[in-house]
Amino acid sequence: MNRQSQNCNTKYNHKSIKKGSHLIMIQLESEKQFHTLTQEQTIFLFTANWCPDCRVIEPGLPSLEKKYDTFNFVTIDRDEFIDLAIAHNIMGIPSFLVFKNGQQVGEYIGKERKTIEQIDTFLSQF
Repeated sequence: MNRQSQNCNTKYNHKSIKKGSHLIMIQLESEKQFHTLTQEQTIFLFTANWCPDCRVIEPGLPSLEKKYDTFNFVTIDRDEFIDLAIAHNIMGIPSFLVFKNGQQVGEYIGKERKTIEQIDTFLSQF
C-alpha cells in the first residue's frame, strides 16, 4: 500500500501516528471530533480524493508535520464534511484552517494550486 492510499484509507482517533520515518495525518471521522480538535493546536487540511492539486502536495506534507510537530494535522474530506466546509467558506481545495485553544487563528483558502513552500510560509506565522 503506498503512502497516498494510507492517508486516504487509514483512520485514527486522535493523534498522528508515526509510521516508519514519517507521520500520518489524522483523518477526521466526525463533526464532534472536529470541535474537540479545535480546542487544541490543530491544522486542518480540507481535501478530496478526486482533487489533483491535493495529490501534488501530499509528498511534502510529512516534512510539514515534522516541522510543526506541536500541531495536530487533520485531513477533512470536503465532500464528506460539506457542512463544515460551508461553515468555514471553503469551496476550493486544498485549503487550510489553523486553530489554537478554540480560536481560529489562520486560514489559507482557495482553489489555486499551492506549493509546499507556500504552505510552509503560511504555517510559519503560527
